[in-house]
Amino acid sequence: MTRVQLIRHAKAKNRLAWEEPDHLRPLTKRGRREAEAIAVRLQADPPTRLVSSPYLRCVQTLEPAAIGLVLPIETTDVLAEGRGGDGAAELLLSLARDGSVACCTHGDVVFEVAALVASAGVTLDGPRDVPVASAWLLDVDDGQFVAARFVAQPPR
Repeated sequence: MTRVQLIRHAKAKNRLAWEEPDHLRPLTKRGRREAEAIAVRLQADPPTRLVSSPYLRCVQTLEPAAIGLVLPIETTDVLAEGRGGDGAAELLLSLARDGSVACCTHGDVVFEVAALVASAGVTLDGPRDVPVASAWLLDVDDGQFVAARFVAQPPR
């Protein structure tokens, strides 16, 4: 059995106030603290790979973990905002074949992946619409999601 951690990016600057392209929207100070807390949590159950949406806020969420674990952050458009859950779920199952992985993506993608996991018969112990900096720990066995555990966002 392999574990895949699907993380929603940490708190980013306000979408409505941000005047640059959305993919360049960075984390706030609170978001950087959340990213540090995520890194500490990942140290306890270290993944062998870090994979992220190419959006800056997702990459920044994994940066402290990448430094602490001495791992590169791989990016893929499959985890980008608006790309949907089907491709992301397929990616997670594919990555699980090679070992544990932590992936950072967006709320819409997490929601859709959680819905797909639930439709496969896996019981979810948390919300599908997860808050920033929270995660789903998904266990994969024989190419299928077999268990899911919700991890709440770090304390503010």
